[in-house]
Amino acid sequence: MNAKIMTRLSVIAIAGALVTGCATQQGTNTAVGTGVGAGTGAALGAIFGGGKGAAIGAGVGAAVGGITGYNWEKIHNKLSGATKGTGTQITEQPDGSLKLNIPSSVTFDTNSYAIKPSFQPVLAQVAQTLNQNPEVIAQVVGHTDSTGQAAYNQTLSVNRAQSVTSYLATQGVAPQRLSATGMGASQPIADNNTEAGRAENRRVEIYLRATAQPGQQRTQ
Repeated sequence: MNAKIMTRLSVIAIAGALVTGCATQQGTNTAVGTGVGAGTGAALGAIFGGGKGAAIGAGVGAAVGGITGYNWEKIHNKLSGATKGTGTQITEQPDGSLKLNIPSSVTFDTNSYAIKPSFQPVLAQVAQTLNQNPEVIAQVVGHTDSTGQAAYNQTLSVNRAQSVTSYLATQGVAPQRLSATGMGASQPIADNNTEAGRAENRRVEIYLRATAQPGQQRTQ
């Protein structure tokens, strides 16, 4: 058996171990499992299909961290009603999660991580959704525009994400079902050279992920 085949088989064995780990440890933070799953898929894809294979493998591997095929329709409709008029966008993602993109006009004042009154009804509905669906967890991601120092923006984005998870916890959501991440200005979705673009980039994203199907006990 030549060295190339041996290398491939070794990577497959490692990937299998990673997948098993994701399946058994996903209870507290499926977002972590999704990341590891994506990395595993990318590794396999790179071996068997080059760069394009890596991209495809990452997309497939991400499913390891959560339940795919989850029916979000009821939750989507409920959240859409609660966020109407706020500019919040709700979309199902390729990895099977449900993403809420909430604009800065609703969430926080400039240079602040104190939750605005207009943000509270949205978060109350998210909390209610989580309390009614114990198989679902939430990852909160804070973003800023590129104005100011990168270190300051990073800290501000983390503080904003943590403000959201803290608020959800006050509404009865178990802290272990919540995670907070700050991305600073590193993931713009619009042009930071315009005011309109900067406003789009200042946002909070909430990803809802299912760790089991409805009625099943979540893996601990």
